[in-house]
Amino acid sequence: MEHINTLKAALSAFCAALTALWGWFGSLVLAWIACMAIDYITGSCAALRSGAWSSKVARDGIWHKLGAVVAVIVAGILDLLVGSLLAHFPGLSLPFSYEVFLCPLVVVWYILTECGSIIENAGALGARIPGWLTRAISALQSSVDEPGEGKDGGEPD
Repeated sequence: MEHINTLKAALSAFCAALTALWGWFGSLVLAWIACMAIDYITGSCAALRSGAWSSKVARDGIWHKLGAVVAVIVAGILDLLVGSLLAHFPGLSLPFSYEVFLCPLVVVWYILTECGSIIENAGALGARIPGWLTRAISALQSSVDEPGEGKDGGEPD
């Protein structure tokens, strides 16, 4: 029982540190972590229910989520780079201060992706899913995609 209390304390300290360090962005990261955990659990449950659970597929899911973590880290590094360039570029002054842009956009995109997967898993578990919920997640994800796409919806110009 004492190990559980230690784990709870460590998890609480981690969450508090993230939100204290990053403010609203820390809350976004915590939401993403929670969505990844819920997706993994519901996906495993759906696979168990259908009799298709496989340790290889489960490992692939973990590798997939690790790849997403790497993508978010890269977006964070790019935000730091852009912020540093803008702050130290002679003669350039913007009417706003650049702190972050890419990283929150990437995290929100991943949250929406995880939410879509969670909804699919819930359906596979037998829950009735309202069509408007699936369409809302898809529409939100499209609105997050638009800033990074070109005018034709394809690759950036």
